Amino acid sequence: MTRSVRSVITRIPATLILAVIVLAVGVVGQGLWVPTPQQPWWEAVAYGLPALQDGRWWTPVTGTFFVISPWTYAIAMGGFVWLGLLEWRRGTKVALTYFWVGQILAVLATAAFLWASSLLPWPWAVDLAGMLDVGPSGGTMACFAACVSLFPSPWRQRGWLIVVGYAAIGVLFLGTLADMEHAFAVILVLAVDRSFRIQRASLRERRLLAFAGGLALGVIQILTLLVPTNGPFGPTAPGDGPLLEATIDAVVILLVANGLRLGRRWAWVLTIIWAVVNIALAALYLALSAVDPVDLPLGLGDIDVFLATAVIWAAFLLYLVATRHSFGSRRRRPLGSGADRHGRGAPTAADARQIIAQYGGGSLSWMTTWEGMEYFRTERGIIPYQKHVGVALVLADPLGPESATEASIAEFITAAERDSLIPCFFSSSQHTRDSLPDGWRDLIIADDTIVDLPGLAFTGKSWQHVRTAINKADREGITFRMTTLAEVTWGIRQQIRAISESWVGDKDLPEMRFTLGTLQEAEDPEVRLALAVSPDGDVDGFLSWLPIYGPDGTHTGWTLDLMRRRDGGFGAVMEFLIGSSARTFAEEGASIVSLSGAPLAHQATDDEGTVAHLLGQLSSILEPVYGFSSLHRFKQKFNPRTEPIYLLYRDEGDLTRISAALTRAFLPDATLRQFAGAGIDMLRRD
Repeated sequence: MTRSVRSVITRIPATLILAVIVLAVGVVGQGLWVPTPQQPWWEAVAYGLPALQDGRWWTPVTGTFFVISPWTYAIAMGGFVWLGLLEWRRGTKVALTYFWVGQILAVLATAAFLWASSLLPWPWAVDLAGMLDVGPSGGTMACFAACVSLFPSPWRQRGWLIVVGYAAIGVLFLGTLADMEHAFAVILVLAVDRSFRIQRASLRERRLLAFAGGLALGVIQILTLLVPTNGPFGPTAPGDGPLLEATIDAVVILLVANGLRLGRRWAWVLTIIWAVVNIALAALYLALSAVDPVDLPLGLGDIDVFLATAVIWAAFLLYLVATRHSFGSRRRRPLGSGADRHGRGAPTAADARQIIAQYGGGSLSWMTTWEGMEYFRTERGIIPYQKHVGVALVLADPLGPESATEASIAEFITAAERDSLIPCFFSSSQHTRDSLPDGWRDLIIADDTIVDLPGLAFTGKSWQHVRTAINKADREGITFRMTTLAEVTWGIRQQIRAISESWVGDKDLPEMRFTLGTLQEAEDPEVRLALAVSPDGDVDGFLSWLPIYGPDGTHTGWTLDLMRRRDGGFGAVMEFLIGSSARTFAEEGASIVSLSGAPLAHQATDDEGTVAHLLGQLSSILEPVYGFSSLHRFKQKFNPRTEPIYLLYRDEGDLTRISAALTRAFLPDATLRQFAGAGIDMLRRD
């Protein structure tokens, strides 16, 4: 027996024992191949109101170990998964308590409800009151609900929506004994755990739950036309549903559901109106039928389905009213537009530059001044971002004093969610990660490689590659120049452009942007250019360096951006350029140089989760095209220390949209044909 199997057995013994007992009873009692109600001992073991009225008090326990028909054994075994998960997470004692208390109370509560309801002229309740049932589904449903309460926020609220929705729809439209038991099991766990607290849900979660509720109503409208139902309001047959009313409902829901997700006020108002119409018609029918209980010509189709749906509309209406403040978003309201309460206008790249020079910034902060960025002004700072496919993608860290980071982040998140944008922070530092609200997720996407300059000396075996490159360049007459693109001659500029265009031409995809600059960004007079020039005046390679500002307006360091070399030129040109640049910056008094982090080149550890490992696989796929890992290995020649660079997001539900936004940010000009060509190229290289 392997260690993993032994671990499972020791962690969930009660679940395995119960599952084995149910299967063994199925074999001994022949329930695995003969429906249990056909057995002569059926009434002796089955639970329900008739059993309790006849004094068979043991049946809530005995009925747990039987399954009503052979095909439902698969469902019963699947239900034990939730018992096993709960036992794994919270221990055997807690899991068994939820299972048995949930099972027995669900059976007893259902019997009590049917006893009281059958005293009324209610055909559905009278019919169920005379039925018997078996199975452990009440207990496993309680375990399911208890497992949902263990989910981290916001998945807990989403899980509860599924559980409550399943129980409510089961009772209203299927209406079997098992559905009643499931509903009471869910109510029990809700009352005990009290983990479904919609008032604590974020603005985005409230909108998402409204969106899901609206879609569920639309699905119900369609399903009740296609499948038979037998709920508390009576049975229906396929095709007998309220065709006109269901069609109108479905159309209205399709129109407004996405508006609810985006928090649009018009969608909320329209949904409220339509919910009131449905509830009012149901109330009118009930009032008129109480006076004259005959078929009423209201054009509602099958009234049983209509009344059941009206109950759900009523619950949905209560939810929308309770969360009314979440639906005030207006279309295309730009973040940070207009003057703020201090009379300051919308921020610009010039404002970003000014605040970086005033308060300093990180190794990637200067990238936030590039073309294509938008800016959100906070009370004490500026947050740079881009908008793509509904995502507000923040680049690097918020600009401004470090003490204001937490407040600036909170302001930005509130503004983004108000306007139905997904907030996300990309290439952020540890300080930004620590300033996020509780519950946010983080993912290391790269390692910033930093070389400390004080005391820098290219001595020792670890610097052999750099020392050799510098010495070889001296022997071959390669000279080093530190300048700017605006200062170089026309001839040098043309060589630089030719080298860059040759490098881009070798790629099936265009130059990446966002955190990767081009010659356009290198034209900034604040950006310095490192050149390697041969004795013949040829440029063998060049680098561009972005400034890193300290809080006193001085340059505390430089960040590597462009790296380009001429085909057939000096072989070790990059080692020569980086080493010579670092020596020059050290002589000028800079503290660090950042070699930047190669995107997707971080090696995920075992404790970083599935998403981190998926990004590692993506890096392997893209390696033939962009060489992220190769670049990361090259930078290790300069003995850097590393600092993590993070992707920060609310939860895993945002990752699909974030991935699309990052693709568009890095490759804003790429066409579908270019993506296809790059994919073919990767396949060929594999």
